[in-house]
Amino acid sequence: MAQSITADEIREDFSQAMSAMYQQEVPQYGTLLELVADVNLAVLENNTRLHEQMVNADELARLNVERHGAIRLGTAEELSMLRRMFAIMGMYPVSYYDLSQAGVPVHSTAFRPVDDAALSRNPFRVFTSLLRLELIDDPALRQRAAEILQQRDIFTPRCRELIALHEERGEFTAAQAQEFVQQALETFRWHQSATVDRETYQALHQQHRLIADVVCFPGCHINHLTPRTLDIDRVQALMAEYGIEPKAVIEGPPRRDVPLLLRQTSFKALEEPVKFAGDGQGTHTARFGEIEQRGIALTQKGRALYDKLLNEAGVGSDNLTHQLHLQDVFKAFPDSEFLLRQQGLAWFRYRLTPAGEAHRQAFHPGDDPQPLIERGWVIAQPIIYEDFLPVSAAGIFQSNLGNGNSSRHHGNASRDAFEQALGCPVLDEFTLYEQAEVRSKRRCGLL
Repeated sequence: MAQSITADEIREDFSQAMSAMYQQEVPQYGTLLELVADVNLAVLENNTRLHEQMVNADELARLNVERHGAIRLGTAEELSMLRRMFAIMGMYPVSYYDLSQAGVPVHSTAFRPVDDAALSRNPFRVFTSLLRLELIDDPALRQRAAEILQQRDIFTPRCRELIALHEERGEFTAAQAQEFVQQALETFRWHQSATVDRETYQALHQQHRLIADVVCFPGCHINHLTPRTLDIDRVQALMAEYGIEPKAVIEGPPRRDVPLLLRQTSFKALEEPVKFAGDGQGTHTARFGEIEQRGIALTQKGRALYDKLLNEAGVGSDNLTHQLHLQDVFKAFPDSEFLLRQQGLAWFRYRLTPAGEAHRQAFHPGDDPQPLIERGWVIAQPIIYEDFLPVSAAGIFQSNLGNGNSSRHHGNASRDAFEQALGCPVLDEFTLYEQAEVRSKRRCGLL
Protein backbone atom coordinates (compact mmCIF):
# COMPACT_ATOMS: atom_id res chain seq x y z
CA MET A 1 0.00 0.00 0.00
CA ALA A 2 1.09 3.58 -0.62
CA GLN A 3 2.76 5.32 2.32
CA SER A 4 0.33 7.04 4.71
CA ILE A 5 0.64 10.75 5.44
CA THR A 6 0.97 12.12 8.99
CA ALA A 7 -1.41 14.57 10.64
CA ASP A 8 1.47 17.09 10.82
CA GLU A 9 2.00 16.91 7.05
CA ILE A 10 -1.72 17.32 6.36
CA ARG A 11 -1.95 20.31 8.74
CA GLU A 12 1.08 21.92 7.14
CA ASP A 13 -0.32 21.48 3.62
CA PHE A 14 -3.74 22.76 4.67
CA SER A 15 -2.42 25.87 6.45
CA GLN A 16 -0.28 26.77 3.42
CA ALA A 17 -3.21 26.22 1.04
CA MET A 18 -5.47 28.37 3.21
CA SER A 19 -2.84 31.13 3.35
CA ALA A 20 -2.49 31.09 -0.46
CA MET A 21 -6.29 31.22 -0.89
CA TYR A 22 -6.65 34.10 1.56
CA GLN A 23 -3.90 36.09 -0.17
CA GLN A 24 -5.91 35.83 -3.40
CA GLU A 25 -9.16 36.80 -1.68
CA VAL A 26 -7.72 39.61 0.49
CA PRO A 27 -4.61 41.08 -1.20
CA GLN A 28 -3.88 43.24 1.87
CA TYR A 29 -3.15 40.04 3.78
CA GLY A 30 -0.22 39.47 1.40
CA THR A 31 1.05 42.97 2.21
CA LEU A 32 0.69 42.15 5.91
CA LEU A 33 2.88 39.04 5.45
CA GLU A 34 5.58 41.15 3.76
CA LEU A 35 5.49 43.70 6.60
CA VAL A 36 5.73 41.02 9.30
CA ALA A 37 8.57 39.20 7.48
CA ASP A 38 10.53 42.50 7.15
CA VAL A 39 10.08 43.33 10.86
CA ASN A 40 10.95 39.81 12.03
CA LEU A 41 14.14 39.80 9.95
CA ALA A 42 15.22 43.17 11.39
CA VAL A 43 14.52 42.00 14.97
CA LEU A 44 16.56 38.81 14.55
CA GLU A 45 19.46 40.66 12.88
CA ASN A 46 19.61 43.15 15.75
CA ASN A 47 19.09 40.70 18.60
CA THR A 48 21.55 37.80 18.41
CA ARG A 49 20.52 36.51 21.86
CA LEU A 50 16.88 36.19 20.79
CA HIS A 51 17.97 34.54 17.52
CA GLU A 52 20.05 32.00 19.46
CA GLN A 53 17.23 31.36 21.96
CA MET A 54 14.73 30.71 19.17
CA VAL A 55 17.09 28.35 17.34
CA ASN A 56 17.77 26.39 20.56
CA ALA A 57 14.07 26.14 21.38
CA ASP A 58 13.11 25.03 17.82
CA GLU A 59 11.08 28.23 17.58
CA LEU A 60 12.72 29.79 14.53
CA ALA A 61 11.62 27.20 11.97
CA ARG A 62 7.97 27.59 12.92
CA LEU A 63 7.94 31.40 12.98
CA ASN A 64 7.40 31.99 9.27
CA VAL A 65 4.75 29.28 8.85
CA GLU A 66 2.87 30.22 12.00
CA ARG A 67 -0.73 31.37 11.47
CA HIS A 68 -3.99 31.44 13.27
CA GLY A 69 -7.30 31.70 11.49
CA ALA A 70 -10.78 32.52 12.75
CA ILE A 71 -14.15 31.19 11.62
CA ARG A 72 -17.76 31.40 12.80
CA LEU A 73 -20.24 28.53 12.65
CA GLY A 74 -24.02 28.46 12.82
CA THR A 75 -25.03 25.01 14.11
CA ALA A 76 -23.98 22.26 16.49
CA GLU A 77 -23.71 19.84 13.54
CA GLU A 78 -21.24 22.16 11.79
CA LEU A 79 -19.11 22.35 14.94
CA SER A 80 -19.12 18.58 15.45
CA MET A 81 -18.15 17.91 11.82
CA LEU A 82 -15.40 20.52 11.98
CA ARG A 83 -13.97 18.82 15.07
CA ARG A 84 -13.75 15.59 13.04
CA MET A 85 -12.10 17.45 10.14
CA PHE A 86 -9.48 19.12 12.31
CA ALA A 87 -8.69 15.86 14.16
CA ILE A 88 -7.32 14.53 10.85
CA MET A 89 -4.89 17.49 10.90
CA GLY A 90 -3.84 16.79 14.51
CA MET A 91 -5.80 19.78 15.86
CA TYR A 92 -7.92 19.51 19.01
CA PRO A 93 -10.27 21.90 20.86
CA VAL A 94 -8.50 23.79 23.66
CA SER A 95 -10.28 26.13 26.12
CA TYR A 96 -13.77 27.58 26.20
CA TYR A 97 -14.27 31.28 25.49
CA ASP A 98 -17.52 33.10 26.29
CA LEU A 99 -17.60 36.23 24.14
CA SER A 100 -21.20 37.13 25.08
CA GLN A 101 -19.73 38.98 28.09
CA ALA A 102 -18.32 41.46 25.57
CA GLY A 103 -21.57 41.74 23.64
CA VAL A 104 -20.65 39.23 20.90
CA PRO A 105 -23.32 36.49 20.57
CA VAL A 106 -20.95 33.52 20.25
CA HIS A 107 -18.93 31.08 22.31
CA SER A 108 -15.72 29.59 21.05
CA THR A 109 -12.79 27.21 21.26
CA ALA A 110 -9.42 27.05 19.50
CA PHE A 111 -8.49 23.98 17.48
CA ARG A 112 -4.71 23.48 17.61
CA PRO A 113 -1.93 20.90 17.93
CA VAL A 114 -1.22 19.95 21.55
CA ASP A 115 2.05 17.99 21.72
CA ASP A 116 5.55 19.46 21.63
CA ALA A 117 6.68 17.98 18.31
CA ALA A 118 3.48 18.98 16.47
CA LEU A 119 3.65 22.54 17.81
CA SER A 120 7.29 22.80 16.79
CA ARG A 121 6.45 21.60 13.26
CA ASN A 122 3.47 23.87 12.60
CA PRO A 123 1.37 25.46 15.37
CA PHE A 124 -1.62 26.26 13.10
CA ARG A 125 -4.65 27.31 15.15
CA VAL A 126 -8.24 28.07 14.19
CA PHE A 127 -10.28 30.14 16.64
CA THR A 128 -13.76 28.70 16.09
CA SER A 129 -16.94 30.42 17.25
CA LEU A 130 -20.47 29.01 17.39
CA LEU A 131 -23.41 31.39 17.05
CA ARG A 132 -25.74 31.46 20.04
CA LEU A 133 -29.15 31.75 18.41
CA GLU A 134 -30.82 32.08 21.83
CA LEU A 135 -29.25 35.56 22.09
CA ILE A 136 -31.37 36.82 19.16
CA ASP A 137 -34.16 38.77 20.86
CA ASP A 138 -36.85 38.52 18.17
CA PRO A 139 -38.40 34.97 18.24
CA ALA A 140 -39.50 35.15 14.58
CA LEU A 141 -36.02 36.27 13.44
CA ARG A 142 -34.40 33.58 15.62
CA GLN A 143 -36.60 30.94 13.97
CA ARG A 144 -35.84 32.33 10.48
CA ALA A 145 -32.07 32.23 11.17
CA ALA A 146 -32.32 28.61 12.39
CA GLU A 147 -34.23 27.59 9.24
CA ILE A 148 -31.68 29.27 6.93
CA LEU A 149 -28.79 27.51 8.70
CA GLN A 150 -30.53 24.11 8.51
CA GLN A 151 -30.71 24.41 4.72
CA ARG A 152 -26.98 24.75 4.09
CA ASP A 153 -24.10 22.31 4.17
CA ILE A 154 -20.71 23.99 4.57
CA PHE A 155 -18.86 20.74 3.74
CA THR A 156 -18.62 19.25 0.24
CA PRO A 157 -20.03 15.71 -0.10
CA ARG A 158 -16.54 14.45 -0.96
CA CYS A 159 -15.09 16.12 2.16
CA ARG A 160 -17.62 14.22 4.29
CA GLU A 161 -16.71 10.97 2.51
CA LEU A 162 -13.00 11.50 3.09
CA ILE A 163 -13.49 12.29 6.78
CA ALA A 164 -15.49 9.06 7.20
CA LEU A 165 -12.81 7.14 5.26
CA HIS A 166 -10.03 8.45 7.52
CA GLU A 167 -12.04 7.62 10.65
CA GLU A 168 -12.55 4.08 9.33
CA ARG A 169 -8.97 3.42 8.21
CA GLY A 170 -6.99 5.75 10.47
CA GLU A 171 -4.84 7.08 7.63
CA PHE A 172 -4.71 8.68 4.18
CA THR A 173 -2.53 7.91 1.19
CA ALA A 174 -0.71 10.90 -0.31
CA ALA A 175 -3.39 11.24 -3.01
CA GLN A 176 -6.23 11.10 -0.47
CA ALA A 177 -4.49 13.65 1.77
CA GLN A 178 -4.08 16.04 -1.16
CA GLU A 179 -7.74 15.64 -2.13
CA PHE A 180 -8.82 16.11 1.49
CA VAL A 181 -6.90 19.42 1.76
CA GLN A 182 -8.57 20.73 -1.41
CA GLN A 183 -12.05 19.61 -0.32
CA ALA A 184 -11.62 20.96 3.22
CA LEU A 185 -10.48 24.31 1.81
CA GLU A 186 -13.89 24.77 0.14
CA THR A 187 -15.52 25.06 3.58
CA PHE A 188 -13.54 28.25 4.26
CA ARG A 189 -13.76 29.96 0.86
CA TRP A 190 -15.41 33.38 0.49
CA HIS A 191 -18.70 33.48 -1.47
CA GLN A 192 -19.86 36.78 -2.93
CA SER A 193 -23.40 35.44 -3.30
CA ALA A 194 -25.46 35.47 -0.10
CA THR A 195 -28.08 32.77 0.52
CA VAL A 196 -30.72 35.33 1.60
CA ASP A 197 -32.42 38.42 0.20
CA ARG A 198 -31.34 41.90 1.22
CA GLU A 199 -34.27 42.35 3.63
CA THR A 200 -33.37 39.22 5.64
CA TYR A 201 -29.70 40.20 5.65
CA GLN A 202 -30.52 43.67 6.98
CA ALA A 203 -32.83 42.32 9.71
CA LEU A 204 -30.08 39.98 10.94
CA HIS A 205 -27.43 42.69 10.53
CA GLN A 206 -29.49 45.05 12.66
CA GLN A 207 -29.60 42.44 15.42
CA HIS A 208 -25.76 42.10 15.23
CA ARG A 209 -23.33 42.27 12.31
CA LEU A 210 -21.81 38.96 13.28
CA ILE A 211 -25.18 37.17 13.11
CA ALA A 212 -25.57 38.31 9.49
CA ASP A 213 -22.02 37.13 8.76
CA VAL A 214 -22.71 33.64 10.10
CA VAL A 215 -26.23 33.08 8.77
CA CYS A 216 -26.31 34.68 5.31
CA PHE A 217 -23.54 32.87 3.40
CA PRO A 218 -23.00 29.32 2.05
CA GLY A 219 -19.84 28.60 4.09
CA CYS A 220 -17.90 29.64 7.19
CA HIS A 221 -15.48 31.85 5.26
CA ILE A 222 -12.18 32.48 6.99
CA ASN A 223 -12.51 36.00 8.38
CA HIS A 224 -8.85 36.56 9.19
CA LEU A 225 -5.47 34.86 9.09
CA THR A 226 -2.82 36.03 11.53
CA PRO A 227 0.97 35.89 11.15
CA ARG A 228 3.21 36.10 14.22
CA THR A 229 5.59 39.01 14.66
CA LEU A 230 8.50 39.48 17.06
CA ASP A 231 7.80 43.23 17.44
CA ILE A 232 4.15 44.24 17.23
CA ASP A 233 4.86 47.88 18.18
CA ARG A 234 7.09 48.21 15.11
CA VAL A 235 4.44 46.59 12.91
CA GLN A 236 1.75 48.95 14.27
CA ALA A 237 4.00 51.95 13.56
CA LEU A 238 4.76 50.79 9.98
CA MET A 239 1.28 49.70 8.87
CA ALA A 240 0.36 53.07 7.41
CA GLU A 241 3.57 53.09 5.31
CA TYR A 242 2.44 49.78 3.80
CA GLY A 243 -1.00 51.24 2.94
CA ILE A 244 -2.77 49.48 5.82
CA GLU A 245 -5.02 51.28 8.33
CA PRO A 246 -4.44 49.79 11.80
CA LYS A 247 -6.95 49.61 14.64
CA ALA A 248 -6.39 52.28 17.28
CA VAL A 249 -4.95 50.22 20.15
CA ILE A 250 -2.79 47.10 20.46
CA GLU A 251 -4.73 44.56 22.58
CA GLY A 252 -3.16 42.65 25.47
CA PRO A 253 -0.21 43.28 27.80
CA PRO A 254 2.45 46.00 27.33
CA ARG A 255 5.87 45.67 25.68
CA ARG A 256 8.28 43.91 28.06
CA ASP A 257 11.70 42.24 28.21
CA VAL A 258 9.92 38.89 28.65
CA PRO A 259 6.76 39.10 26.50
CA LEU A 260 3.61 37.75 28.17
CA LEU A 261 0.80 35.73 26.65
CA LEU A 262 -0.49 37.45 23.52
CA ARG A 263 -0.60 40.92 21.98
CA GLN A 264 -2.75 41.58 18.89
CA THR A 265 -3.55 44.31 16.42
CA SER A 266 -5.43 44.29 13.13
CA PHE A 267 -6.42 46.31 10.08
CA LYS A 268 -9.98 47.43 9.60
CA ALA A 269 -12.48 45.04 8.03
CA LEU A 270 -12.95 45.35 4.29
CA GLU A 271 -16.23 46.39 2.68
CA GLU A 272 -16.87 43.72 0.04
CA PRO A 273 -19.51 43.57 -2.72
CA VAL A 274 -22.27 41.00 -2.19
CA LYS A 275 -25.05 39.71 -4.42
CA PHE A 276 -28.23 38.93 -2.50
CA ALA A 277 -30.87 36.39 -3.51
CA GLY A 278 -33.36 38.01 -5.91
CA ASP A 279 -30.60 40.03 -7.64
CA GLY A 280 -30.14 42.65 -4.89
CA GLN A 281 -26.64 44.16 -4.71
CA GLY A 282 -24.97 45.37 -1.56
CA THR A 283 -21.85 45.15 0.61
CA HIS A 284 -20.73 43.10 3.59
CA THR A 285 -18.02 43.93 6.13
CA ALA A 286 -16.43 41.08 8.10
CA ARG A 287 -13.00 40.05 6.89
CA PHE A 288 -9.84 41.70 8.15
CA GLY A 289 -6.14 41.18 8.78
CA GLU A 290 -4.59 40.59 12.17
CA ILE A 291 -1.06 40.37 13.58
CA GLU A 292 -0.01 38.82 16.86
CA GLN A 293 3.05 38.73 19.10
CA ARG A 294 3.23 35.69 21.37
CA GLY A 295 4.96 35.53 24.73
CA ILE A 296 5.30 33.15 27.66
CA ALA A 297 2.41 31.02 28.94
CA LEU A 298 1.37 31.93 32.48
CA THR A 299 0.44 29.64 35.36
CA GLN A 300 -2.93 30.15 37.05
CA LYS A 301 -1.16 32.34 39.64
CA GLY A 302 0.43 34.40 36.84
CA ARG A 303 -2.84 34.65 34.96
CA ALA A 304 -4.68 35.90 38.05
CA LEU A 305 -2.09 38.69 38.44
CA TYR A 306 -2.27 39.48 34.70
CA ASP A 307 -6.09 39.69 34.74
CA LYS A 308 -6.03 41.91 37.85
CA LEU A 309 -3.51 44.35 36.32
CA LEU A 310 -5.22 44.44 32.92
CA ASN A 311 -8.54 45.19 34.60
CA GLU A 312 -6.87 47.95 36.62
CA ALA A 313 -5.33 49.50 33.50
CA GLY A 314 -8.52 49.78 31.42
CA VAL A 315 -8.29 50.84 27.76
CA GLY A 316 -6.93 54.16 26.51
CA SER A 317 -8.27 55.98 23.48
CA ASP A 318 -4.94 56.18 21.64
CA ASN A 319 -2.21 53.55 21.47
CA LEU A 320 0.71 55.60 22.80
CA THR A 321 -1.09 56.77 25.95
CA HIS A 322 -2.56 53.30 26.49
CA GLN A 323 0.82 51.53 26.17
CA LEU A 324 2.57 53.96 28.53
CA HIS A 325 -0.19 53.55 31.11
CA LEU A 326 -0.09 49.75 30.71
CA GLN A 327 3.67 49.69 31.25
CA ASP A 328 3.23 51.68 34.42
CA VAL A 329 0.52 49.37 35.79
CA PHE A 330 2.45 46.23 34.78
CA LYS A 331 5.53 47.24 36.80
CA ALA A 332 3.86 45.03 39.41
CA PHE A 333 4.44 42.00 37.15
CA PRO A 334 8.03 40.63 37.37
CA ASP A 335 9.90 41.07 34.08
CA SER A 336 12.74 38.54 34.19
CA GLU A 337 12.71 34.83 33.46
CA PHE A 338 14.40 34.19 36.83
CA LEU A 339 11.64 35.98 38.81
CA LEU A 340 8.86 34.42 36.75
CA ARG A 341 10.29 30.97 37.56
CA GLN A 342 11.04 31.78 41.20
CA GLN A 343 7.52 33.11 41.84
CA GLY A 344 5.75 30.36 39.87
CA LEU A 345 4.13 32.83 37.46
CA ALA A 346 5.00 31.20 34.11
CA TRP A 347 5.70 27.84 32.47
CA PHE A 348 9.14 26.74 31.27
CA ARG A 349 10.56 23.86 29.28
CA TYR A 350 13.82 22.46 30.74
CA ARG A 351 16.61 20.80 28.79
CA LEU A 352 20.14 19.64 29.54
CA THR A 353 23.22 21.28 28.03
CA PRO A 354 26.09 19.00 26.91
CA ALA A 355 27.72 19.66 30.32
CA GLY A 356 24.42 18.72 32.00
CA GLU A 357 24.28 15.47 30.03
CA ALA A 358 27.79 14.67 31.28
CA HIS A 359 26.66 15.19 34.91
CA ARG A 360 23.20 13.63 34.60
CA GLN A 361 24.02 11.13 37.40
CA ALA A 362 24.26 14.09 39.83
CA PHE A 363 20.59 15.05 39.25
CA HIS A 364 17.88 13.82 41.62
CA PRO A 365 14.09 13.99 41.38
CA GLY A 366 12.87 17.10 43.15
CA ASP A 367 16.13 19.06 42.69
CA ASP A 368 15.73 22.83 42.37
CA PRO A 369 16.65 23.61 38.75
CA GLN A 370 18.01 27.09 39.59
CA PRO A 371 21.52 26.08 40.81
CA LEU A 372 21.79 23.75 37.80
CA ILE A 373 20.81 26.62 35.48
CA GLU A 374 23.44 28.86 37.10
CA ARG A 375 26.04 26.13 36.69
CA GLY A 376 25.23 25.90 32.97
CA TRP A 377 23.91 22.34 33.14
CA VAL A 378 20.24 23.10 32.51
CA ILE A 379 18.52 25.65 30.28
CA ALA A 380 14.97 26.87 31.06
CA GLN A 381 13.13 28.02 27.95
CA PRO A 382 9.86 29.97 28.15
CA ILE A 383 6.90 27.92 26.89
CA ILE A 384 5.15 29.95 24.21
CA TYR A 385 1.48 30.77 24.83
CA GLU A 386 -0.49 28.89 22.15
CA ASP A 387 -3.97 30.09 23.06
CA PHE A 388 -6.12 33.23 23.10
CA LEU A 389 -7.25 35.92 25.53
CA PRO A 390 -11.03 36.42 25.76
CA VAL A 391 -10.67 40.20 26.22
CA SER A 392 -8.38 40.48 23.17
CA ALA A 393 -10.55 38.20 21.05
CA ALA A 394 -13.64 40.22 21.89
CA GLY A 395 -11.78 43.50 21.37
CA ILE A 396 -10.64 42.48 17.89
CA PHE A 397 -14.19 41.30 17.08
CA GLN A 398 -15.72 44.57 18.27
CA SER A 399 -13.20 46.83 16.55
CA ASN A 400 -14.06 45.19 13.25
CA LEU A 401 -17.78 44.60 13.71
CA GLY A 402 -18.78 47.81 15.45
CA ASN A 403 -20.26 48.14 18.93
CA GLY A 404 -23.81 48.88 17.83
CA ASN A 405 -26.57 47.03 19.67
CA SER A 406 -24.04 44.99 21.60
CA SER A 407 -25.52 45.58 25.05
CA ARG A 408 -28.54 43.44 24.30
CA HIS A 409 -26.36 40.36 23.74
CA HIS A 410 -25.03 39.85 27.26
CA GLY A 411 -25.64 36.18 27.99
CA ASN A 412 -24.35 33.54 30.34
CA ALA A 413 -21.52 31.20 29.53
CA SER A 414 -22.86 27.90 28.31
CA ARG A 415 -19.87 25.58 28.30
CA ASP A 416 -21.98 22.44 28.70
CA ALA A 417 -24.08 23.30 25.63
CA PHE A 418 -20.93 24.10 23.65
CA GLU A 419 -19.24 20.81 24.56
CA GLN A 420 -22.42 18.91 23.75
CA ALA A 421 -22.45 20.52 20.29
CA LEU A 422 -18.73 19.82 19.89
CA GLY A 423 -19.13 16.16 20.81
CA CYS A 424 -16.33 16.14 23.42
CA PRO A 425 -14.97 18.22 26.32
CA VAL A 426 -12.53 21.01 25.46
CA LEU A 427 -8.99 20.51 26.74
CA ASP A 428 -7.71 22.72 29.56
CA GLU A 429 -4.85 24.99 28.48
CA PHE A 430 -3.29 25.18 31.97
CA THR A 431 -3.10 21.37 32.13
CA LEU A 432 -1.39 21.24 28.71
CA TYR A 433 1.29 23.78 29.73
CA GLU A 434 1.86 22.05 33.07
CA GLN A 435 2.23 18.68 31.32
CA ALA A 436 4.78 20.16 28.88
CA GLU A 437 6.87 21.50 31.80
CA VAL A 438 6.59 18.20 33.70
CA ARG A 439 7.62 16.17 30.63
CA SER A 440 10.71 18.33 30.17
CA LYS A 441 11.70 18.04 33.85
CA ARG A 442 11.29 14.27 33.70
CA ARG A 443 13.54 14.08 30.62
CA CYS A 444 16.20 16.00 32.58
CA GLY A 445 15.92 13.70 35.61
CA LEU A 446 14.46 16.48 37.77
CA LEU A 447 11.23 14.53 38.42
